[in-house]
Amino acid sequence: MTLRSRPLFSLVLAVLTLAAPVARAEPVDAGPPSVSALLAELRTLYERAGAATEAYNATEERLRDQSERVAELSHELADTRTELAATHEAIGALAREQYRGGGLVLPAHLRLLLGADPERELAGAATVARAADQAAATLERLENGERHEGELAGEARAALDAQQALAQERERQRDEVTERLDEVEALLVGLSGDELSELAALERSETQRAQERLLAGGTLGEDLGRAPSAQGAKALEYAIEQLGKPYEWGAEGPDSFDCSGLTMQAWTLGAGLAVPRTSQQQWGELERVELDALRPGDLVVYFEDATHVGLYAGDGMVIHAPRPGAEVKVSPLAANPPLGAVRPDPGAEPLSSWTPPDLPAWASEGADSGYDHA
Repeated sequence: MTLRSRPLFSLVLAVLTLAAPVARAEPVDAGPPSVSALLAELRTLYERAGAATEAYNATEERLRDQSERVAELSHELADTRTELAATHEAIGALAREQYRGGGLVLPAHLRLLLGADPERELAGAATVARAADQAAATLERLENGERHEGELAGEARAALDAQQALAQERERQRDEVTERLDEVEALLVGLSGDELSELAALERSETQRAQERLLAGGTLGEDLGRAPSAQGAKALEYAIEQLGKPYEWGAEGPDSFDCSGLTMQAWTLGAGLAVPRTSQQQWGELERVELDALRPGDLVVYFEDATHVGLYAGDGMVIHAPRPGAEVKVSPLAANPPLGAVRPDPGAEPLSSWTPPDLPAWASEGADSGYDHA
């Protein structure tokens, strides 16, 4: 082939190459996912459900506060309108009195000069002056009341609008929680009993290894038997009384709890010290403590976005409401990846002597995820 004909050959070869059918790789059947992959996916789904639940709880809390504000404004507005009605009546009475008096009213200094009884005229002038002051005060009260009524009415309308917006947001978040839990159910429904048992066994094994690493690394320090404060002991006692009660998202007791509902009530009802409602609020608003300084009653917060929380029970264990399908139980602190810890009563001294309470033998049974009860 001459050099002159090579370009034509190259062109034909290129056309033939493009026209040739392209061999497509057949999809490779990867087979069913491994148990560890299923466990990882379940944990992700549960974490998303927990995040949605805590977002719902925060909106529920804001809606509760907003509803109270709407009620306060409505009551204040009703009182203001009652006062306005009374002021209008007083103004009307003054007008009727002036109308009934009629005739020519001489100025006070002329009545004093021309009157037969100067002392009586002086007393009358003082009475008229007081009446004039009362009328002026009544008019001022009317003007201020009408202005206040307008401000209150505007604030009440804005508060009601905010309440309705929060209610709509709560419904959206309720739907999101339901959707996330449906995803969990869809994954679980196709698993056999043996697969569920295998998942639970794998989770327990991984939790045990994580706990051993936590203890060996000194993260919890050497003194695992620290005494709680007086209020911390009461919070722990409350949490122990809730063992075995079912998890229910959004629940604050007394028959069921979600994670932050349990810790909130343990401190609010059990110890008499109010703490925020959600795990994110507890993490953000309470004083933080290092894990190696934990004492019973402290709150251990989990995951990077602080979507789970449990109450430290001592000896490296926590009491928590794990997830849907599970019950309030005792778990190793490392059952979930800890973010840190907070202390609701940072200024309180620990008890000088304390005997850890006995925990039921069944308190640690069951997987933290709850799917072994599916």
